[in-house]
Amino acid sequence: MSADGVTESRATLWSSLLSLFASSSTLVCCALPALLVALGAGAALSSLVSVFPQVVWLSEHKEGVFVFAGVAMAASGALQWRNRNAPCPTDPALRHACLQTRKVSRRAYLFSAVVYLVGGWFAFIQPWLAGRAGS
Repeated sequence: MSADGVTESRATLWSSLLSLFASSSTLVCCALPALLVALGAGAALSSLVSVFPQVVWLSEHKEGVFVFAGVAMAASGALQWRNRNAPCPTDPALRHACLQTRKVSRRAYLFSAVVYLVGGWFAFIQPWLAGRAGS
């Protein structure tokens, strides 16, 4: 750990942003198409896929997307936990910046966890429930 705690706070913030990026890909691959179809906006989904064909690739490889996002979330959570009591500088301005960075990082991590769970619901649980209801 560094003596001022700023390095740890920055690393935690960047890892939280990485996990947010990774978990948002779960929304793009699974939740967004399901939402558009549920709202009767199949034409909008078709237009989205024609403009961004990568959405199809993400949907075809959703297991890998979720594994990558889960690993990023686990790494970010471990950094959050490890640095939760890291020292901050004694200078008031730097201390405020350190504490603010921790707060933003924690919020970004929690938001990415919610995004990951929503994506997981639409990718795996909702199709499973729909399959059971049809049987």
